[in-house]
Amino acid sequence: MSAQSRTRASGVGRVLVAVYAILAIAALGRSIFQIVDRFEEAPIAFSLSAVAAVVYVLATVALAAGWDRLAWVTISFELAGVLLVGTLSVAAPQLLGLDDANPFGREATVWSAFGAGYLFVPLVLPVLGILWLRARARSEASA
Repeated sequence: MSAQSRTRASGVGRVLVAVYAILAIAALGRSIFQIVDRFEEAPIAFSLSAVAAVVYVLATVALAAGWDRLAWVTISFELAGVLLVGTLSVAAPQLLGLDDANPFGREATVWSAFGAGYLFVPLVLPVLGILWLRARARSEASA
């Protein structure tokens, strides 16, 4: 086993992939339910839930497979998404088709209120992912 695959398959990398996988499953389930059950209530918000789910699935696969470029793109997009949707959901929820800023509400998305409904994991996870990717890039460059 190469040093690169060992660092990806153990320690922080393994935990990061596992947390991304759990969040991908949660976001995918939530978005499918929202779209099937009540899409007409908040189509923009529920479409954003689906986008978040796809981003988490892609990030999980990219991190697990060692596709660092795709991981950078998806994780950066995730951070921008959670910051943008989080800000809009708090400052102007009506722009997302939300009645209010309640992160636990019926219309909330994964990224609403910066992921408060998911204990802020959607806000913290991309920061940790970027830090891990940077550390890996540095260690590979020095090796």
